[in-house]
Amino acid sequence: MTKTYLQAVNEGLRQILTTIPESYILGEDVGTYGGGFGATKGLVADFPDRVLDTPISEAAITGVATGSALLGKRPILEIQFSDFLTVAIDQLVNEAAKIHFLSNGEQSVPMVIRAASGSGTGASSQHSQSFENWFAHVPGLIVVMPSNAYDAKGLLVAAVKNNNPVLIFEPKSLYKTAMPVPSELYEVPIGQAKVVQSGCDITIIALGRMVEVAKTVASQTDISIEIVDPITISPLDSETLVASAKKTGKVLILTEAAKRSGISGEILAQLVEAGFSGAIKRLGGHFMPVSAAKSVELAQVPTAKEVLATIGTMMEEV
Repeated sequence: MTKTYLQAVNEGLRQILTTIPESYILGEDVGTYGGGFGATKGLVADFPDRVLDTPISEAAITGVATGSALLGKRPILEIQFSDFLTVAIDQLVNEAAKIHFLSNGEQSVPMVIRAASGSGTGASSQHSQSFENWFAHVPGLIVVMPSNAYDAKGLLVAAVKNNNPVLIFEPKSLYKTAMPVPSELYEVPIGQAKVVQSGCDITIIALGRMVEVAKTVASQTDISIEIVDPITISPLDSETLVASAKKTGKVLILTEAAKRSGISGEILAQLVEAGFSGAIKRLGGHFMPVSAAKSVELAQVPTAKEVLATIGTMMEEV
């Protein structure tokens, strides 16, 4: 059945609450209002004691989730905009991600953090940032970014069952996109990249909403493009990325997050360290705050036109 990204997340949350008694949802406006973007719509009516509205304090929300996870619960907390992770960063980075290590493996923190991420909605500079670069640097924290409705539901289920804290960045510009999504409960493996489209001339490694950009580009050219979606940012499935790179001999890495000091640089480094010696380029977000002006905002991340031009140049290189 065809479902939007948001509908798939909502269905996944409902099925998790139904089948995993230790699970519960907490966050700002997740109850009657249905969540910042509607992902929890209707859930509080059926699970009144397990869908909890909280005060406006991301630090408190994350602290409560961490503590309850240590006591055997499996909390799913919603951060309305990933920008507000900056308020929760102490609890998330210095506590949740460290406790398994600090306890010598005796304790775990099985919590999930959902965060609406990225630009494309005109929400301006304090509600449009892409922070996956930051959190991929934190040991003990799993970071994923589903690029479509199918993966969004499956990764959510897998994340709730994982015994580590999992941060899910949901590109909010994709919330209304739709595709066939199974109605039954299923999992998408964490830590496994996906070859979205096979090709032989060049590999595009694309994260989040950039997967759709890559697919648009592939439909507009005769160049045989292989599209690979890492899906999990940390831990990165280097094996799949390297195999595709060596197959085509050319790689373009696309991210919405700023290119500077970003995950695209890490992917590039791992490819080179694995022996890849072909042509490789990166396109990413501009190193500047996200603009509220639509024309500027759209130009701040890689566009299909820019990607086509870059690929054309790469194909001309010997």
